[in-house]
Amino acid sequence: MPSQEIIKEEAKKNLILRKKIGHEERTHRWGYAFVAPFIVVFCIFNLWPTINTFMIGFTDLRGLSSTSNFVGLENFKKLISDPNFWGALKNTFIIWGFNFAPQLGIALVLAIWLSDAQLNLSGKGLFRAVIYMPNLLTATSVALLFRSLFGGGGYLTAPANQFLRALGVYNEIGPAGEIFFREPFNFFRSIPFTRGLVAFIQWWMWYGHTLIMLMAGITSIPVSLYESATVDGANSRQTAWYITLPLLRPMMLYILVTSMIGGMQMFDIPFLLTDMRGAPQSSIRTTVMYQYNNAFQGRNDYAYGSAISIGIFIITIFLAMLIFFFLQDRSDLQKKKGGAK
Repeated sequence: MPSQEIIKEEAKKNLILRKKIGHEERTHRWGYAFVAPFIVVFCIFNLWPTINTFMIGFTDLRGLSSTSNFVGLENFKKLISDPNFWGALKNTFIIWGFNFAPQLGIALVLAIWLSDAQLNLSGKGLFRAVIYMPNLLTATSVALLFRSLFGGGGYLTAPANQFLRALGVYNEIGPAGEIFFREPFNFFRSIPFTRGLVAFIQWWMWYGHTLIMLMAGITSIPVSLYESATVDGANSRQTAWYITLPLLRPMMLYILVTSMIGGMQMFDIPFLLTDMRGAPQSSIRTTVMYQYNNAFQGRNDYAYGSAISIGIFIITIFLAMLIFFFLQDRSDLQKKKGGAK
């Protein structure tokens, strides 16, 4: 028979345990209450529109009609054989490629310089703030700014052409020494210039964000590795090549995937820069622009626009998985296989 003291002690422990469980349950209920607004907003403005888009993609909904018919895979068959969609996808990758390569390269060099203890650059905080500042601007305002600079009110009176004219770029000297004025350059009739300008704007707005991400990755690398390398006589270039770059691989993989997803969603800059349809010759018409043009301009073909959205979603998922498969660290795969055995 247990003594009275043991029984009282057990009862006391059970009471404390019940109070603790009751407190945790009340805390969990408050947690649900705080999370509920986000879940409600997410379901209304994100989850349901996504589900509805998939549903509309299998119908023939168009224009102001409130009724639609189920057409199965017709919209997706049209999408697969649509040269305009594949042309828009090609434009998207060209612009994203010319944007991402310098974005990652320049941001990586700046991140290594600003984080190098041996260089010990002064004013790092100011440099970071100035470099990140373009990311705080809205894409709409930036697109309209560059449109006005290069020909928003007519290329003849565009500020860029006025500046070049003041420098004498458009002046030609005749046989008798007289000066003739050549016609200014129509920037937005040039496909290479227009694509390059979109890529430049995307790079200028986002390389600051990439820089901050890379610097965060560098600061997570143990300082002892750099100290050991310095003691062994390694210089800044060697520590960057043999320590920083290999250990930044997961962060660069993350940046590549997120940048690719953002590139597939490119819309504001190319849409507002010229005629909202990708001029000149649809060279800057991206996949999301093509989806918008079909769904909300012209015939308002909501069904085909939804099919384009689903196509973009599938391509994005496929490319992300492809990047993860080919660029992830093979040593991690070997460890997983070894652990599975």
